[in-house]
Amino acid sequence: MATILVADDDPDIAELVELHLAGEGFRVFKAYDGAEALNIFGREKIDLAILDIMMPGVDGIQVCKRIREFSTIPVIMLSARDSEEDKVAGLEIGADDYVTKPFQKGELAARVKSQLRRYQRFGAQDPAEKSDEIRLENLYIEKNTHSVKAFGNPVRLTHLEFEILYLLASHPGKVFSTDEIFETVWKEKSFDMSNTVMVHIRRLREKLEGRQRKAQIIKTVWGVGYKIEA
Repeated sequence: MATILVADDDPDIAELVELHLAGEGFRVFKAYDGAEALNIFGREKIDLAILDIMMPGVDGIQVCKRIREFSTIPVIMLSARDSEEDKVAGLEIGADDYVTKPFQKGELAARVKSQLRRYQRFGAQDPAEKSDEIRLENLYIEKNTHSVKAFGNPVRLTHLEFEILYLLASHPGKVFSTDEIFETVWKEKSFDMSNTVMVHIRRLREKLEGRQRKAQIIKTVWGVGYKIEA
């Protein structure tokens, strides 16, 4: 049974989310502000976090940033605002998904299940199996342990960032469009999700390349997509 952290300063929404998720068999911890959410995260084993962006004091953006300092669990942001800029901002700070209020009954639970399935695939393989490794110039990936090194330095990635990188690196030289990346990694039909993919690619580059801008790992093929050279 997965454990979900729900943080929202509106008790009605927090209780509604708890009701839906508990009905699906999840264990739920509720918090009504960011500080309380971080306290719960620090003392409980949380498998996924649902964070309202607009909370008093420590908001959802700050909570997500703190979580990303030491964890790659899935994070879903909640917001009453549905502009493209708000969604991109949420993804840029490390969130995996963005749900707009009010949401349909069952929608949030379906997204939670999807994110958990994707995240738990990393632990599904038998550790005794041969490591699935990729070694390219300036890049090393071991799939079984979800470990990555770039320019000899270990890199911590979220599960979505890892899957995008693994997709590109396992097909060196092949150019993937944003639609192909989204449909392969998210396993959903792409409906103009290019911004979502672009945000994740930008975060990947920042983590992989750092100051090594001249030795770019992920290359852009303008008007087509992205690739990693052999």
